[in-house]
Order: sequence, then structure tokens, then C-alpha cells
Amino acid sequence: MKILLVGEYSRLHNSLKEGLTELGHDVTIMASGDGFKNYPVDIKINHSFNNFFLKKLKVLIYKLTKIDLGAFQMYIKAKSNLKTLGNFDVVQLINESPLKITPKYEIKFINSLSKQTKKIYLLSCGIDYTCMKYMINGGFKYSIMTPYLNDKSLKNRYRFQLMYLSKPYKRLHDFILTKCNGIISSDIDYHIPFLKKEKYLRLIPNAVNSDKIHYIPISIEKKIKIFHGVNKFAYHKKGNLFFDDAISILKDKYPDKVEVFRTENIPYKDYIKLYDSCHILLDQVYGYDQGYNALEAMAKGKVVFTGAEQEWLDHYNLEEDTVAINALPDVNYLVKKLEWLIENPDQINKISKNARQFIETHHDYKEVAKQYLATWQNN
Repeated sequence: MKILLVGEYSRLHNSLKEGLTELGHDVTIMASGDGFKNYPVDIKINHSFNNFFLKKLKVLIYKLTKIDLGAFQMYIKAKSNLKTLGNFDVVQLINESPLKITPKYEIKFINSLSKQTKKIYLLSCGIDYTCMKYMINGGFKYSIMTPYLNDKSLKNRYRFQLMYLSKPYKRLHDFILTKCNGIISSDIDYHIPFLKKEKYLRLIPNAVNSDKIHYIPISIEKKIKIFHGVNKFAYHKKGNLFFDDAISILKDKYPDKVEVFRTENIPYKDYIKLYDSCHILLDQVYGYDQGYNALEAMAKGKVVFTGAEQEWLDHYNLEEDTVAINALPDVNYLVKKLEWLIENPDQINKISKNARQFIETHHDYKEVAKQYLATWQNN
């Protein structure tokens, strides 16, 4: 099959491509690279308005005409590339706004895509209209929107998320429903909001290439090493402040037992190398399931504090604290869980091995690719 994967912001499409390619399919990724993360893509779609003067020009033109020059340029680039690529058997969008441009140009781009493919599928693995409606209406006991729901003064920090509820993005959502053959979710956080929704097909776990990601056996010599990688733009929605507060307490209480590494806004290729020597990785608080960074860390055998709620345990038939540690928005809870590991390092070894086995069993990139192929072929 000839397959186009549009958009990339967690390495999900890269790993899926690796699995599909191993199975003999022709796969292309078209995406922006997602800012400072700079994920690898086959066809990079970005704009030229990056320096001070061009940014000012872009803003001025928008104020005068309501035309977003950056979005327009990216749309033209994407459409131009489509002409050279020919037709596809399957196109998959990583999001309702796969190029991260204005809805007007996303609609034009997706309309062009629909003329060059037999089937279009939508992934729910991030913010979209359906998930935002579910979160904003309190469907989860907590979510990435919890800080905003508790403190509306954070509205400016949630502009990106809230825009998916605006009329232009609702039109984009409705348009995609008319064009796509089905919707697939990547984990429990996106599966739950789509249950019983139109065109929803199923949950397919994130693909992880454990052939490339090698298990690192746990070796604790003097101190237990804790890694906390922060994306400043997602600080509130990931709940990093709870981790920071818990770490502060632990550093004072266990100065001879704990060593903490904290980074901010580093490219993906650097991020995955920096945590190689850690034993425990602090990922995110406001999730029911693991995101892609957590899964890769688990593949390396790290004990990850992330989403591991009861719904996830039930889905995979797991016991609590055996594969990952469920992180909650509660500093005292996080301190207790970390203390349990610090005082029982044998548990770190057990969870490390279980985490790797879990990835190999449920997230193997070739097996996950087979699930996508079956879903695409049958729907």
C-alpha cells in the first residue's frame, strides 16, 4: 500500500512508519517537525516568517487583511508537494489540524487530499474538538484542562487548547467527519471521549520500535537518579509543578540518596539521550494513559510516573504499580510513591523489567502496524 501520514508531534507517525515499512509498505510523512522538538519527517512543511522583521510583517498583514501569511505559505507548500506525490491508498491525519495552520487552509488542504486517496483516517492522539468538549464539560475526574477549570486566569496559557472549541475549528471538525472513513484513538485519554461517537473505530496503542530502543538494565550504585524533562509551554497542562514541589521535598529529605536532573525545552533527539542514566522519569500528571515520551522511557526500562489510571489497568489487565506509577495532582501522594521506590530499590528493578515487557507485548511497532492495516482495510 502507498500511505501518507500527515502531521507529527510525538514520534507516533515515525514509529508507525517504521512498522509499516518493515511490512513492505510505501510510507511518507508530511509534517512541520513540531517546533523545537524537530521530529524527523520526509516532507517538511514550514513557513519563512521566523525572523523579527518577517514576523512583524506577518502580524501587520493579518491585522489589515485577516490573512495569515504563514498558514497560506504552508498550505501552498503542502499542496505543491501533493501534486508530485500522486495518489495514495490511505492517508492518515494525526489531528483535526494536522499542519497546525488556520482551519480555512486545513480544509482546503484536506479537500485536496481527498482527491488523491481512496481513504482518509483521523487519529485522536492530542487536542481535538471532541476531546476538548469532553474535558471542558468535566467528563474526566482530571485532565490537562483541570488547571484552567480551576483557575480561569490561566486562559492565556490555554489559547491553543481552547481554540479547538471555536466556530472555525468546529467547522473543520464537521468537515473532516464528512471526508474521513473513520477515527482511531491512540490511548485511553482519547478513547473514552469518542465512545459511541460517529465514525469512531477503535483504540490502537502507540507503536514503539523496541528494536531501536534498547533496554538499559537498572544499576543503582550510590544515588537513585530522577529525571524531569519540562516543556515550558505545557508546564500547567502536564502538571509539572506537582513534580517540582515533590522533588524539592525529596531533595531535602534524601540528599544522600537522590540525584535529580531537570531540563527545559530541549530537542527530542537530545531529550531521549539525557535520561538514559536515570532510574525514575517524571512524565505527566494529568493523564489516564501514557504519552509517547513515557512509552519510550518504559521501553528503556525506566520507572515512569505518568498516566496509569484504573481504566488503563483494566484495559490491559494489570495490577497497580507493576508497570508504571500513576501520577496524581497531589504532592503528598507523589512524595509517598517516590519514597516507596527510594526505600525499596528492588521495586525499581521489578517495575523496570515489567515496563519493557509491557512495551514489547502491547506496543510492538510491527504488531501495531498490523492493527492499523487491518482497521484501514476493513473500514
